[in-house]
Amino acid sequence: MSDRWQEMTVFVRVAEGGSLSRAARELNLSQPSVSRIVGGLEARLGTTLLLRTTRSISLTEAGALYLERARYLLAEMEEAEQATRGVDSLHGVVRLAMPVLYGARAVIPALAPFLSRHPDLRVEIIMTDARQNLVVDGVDVSIRLGVGPLDDSTFGARKLAQVERLVVAAPAYLSSRGEPATPAELAGHDCIIQQGVFFGRESWRFAHGHTVTSVDLSAKLWINSAPGVLAAAVAGLGVALATRVMAGEELRSGQLVQLLGHYRLEPAEVYAVFPAGPKPSAKVRAIVDHLGAALERSGQAFSPAPPRQA
Repeated sequence: MSDRWQEMTVFVRVAEGGSLSRAARELNLSQPSVSRIVGGLEARLGTTLLLRTTRSISLTEAGALYLERARYLLAEMEEAEQATRGVDSLHGVVRLAMPVLYGARAVIPALAPFLSRHPDLRVEIIMTDARQNLVVDGVDVSIRLGVGPLDDSTFGARKLAQVERLVVAAPAYLSSRGEPATPAELAGHDCIIQQGVFFGRESWRFAHGHTVTSVDLSAKLWINSAPGVLAAAVAGLGVALATRVMAGEELRSGQLVQLLGHYRLEPAEVYAVFPAGPKPSAKVRAIVDHLGAALERSGQAFSPAPPRQA
């Protein structure tokens, strides 16, 4: 490896992992060697790329710019090498981010056949319901759910699937508060809202035939993760929004029931977002192709919960 490619590779690993020692382990180098290489890169560029303390490493503004370009150049080099080897020999690391509950119930189960076909490929999964800085966090591809257009217009994106959204509550809650017959009646119920980027709105829009109704809610709870929203709904703390994929187990078991089944909410769309731009590496394209096909099949194959008995 040339000195400049080595500098770039070492810097990217340190910046993405936030650790000199971790980068040293991953690259099979000593920690002093990693420190020396990064220091040499900064000296050659005449600027500080990383701010180092005894507890953490963070990027300077110049470091963030260099990281973005370095990741792009390394991906291009890997693309050239991969084209020579062929798609059946994928190797290296893919850093894959995903929302917690949808990731656990839909994305991770879909990875098994892909990884069995590519034993030399390692996938590092980051599960969070918070919006990330994908470039700084070193994410190769992020699976995101949303309603409406994505707001990261500078990134490349591909729509993978569409999932049904529905209103759910626990039988115990409905026994004490009654079941809403129309969306307007939700205004008198305790509602559970997920904070953040996916469904965190204080009004829900329903379609019934050609009529669209928007309901302003009384939020009982604001929770920053989908598992928390689901747990609160199962505990009988209120009415919540969920996707059918995410709440499928609870609907089948009877822990939750679907409400307002004659009304439709705008579906959530599942996207793969590429911080490297519209042309991700071959290994990222391969994993996204696989997930797109698998998520579409799982969405079509999902069996809804049986009708609730009166």
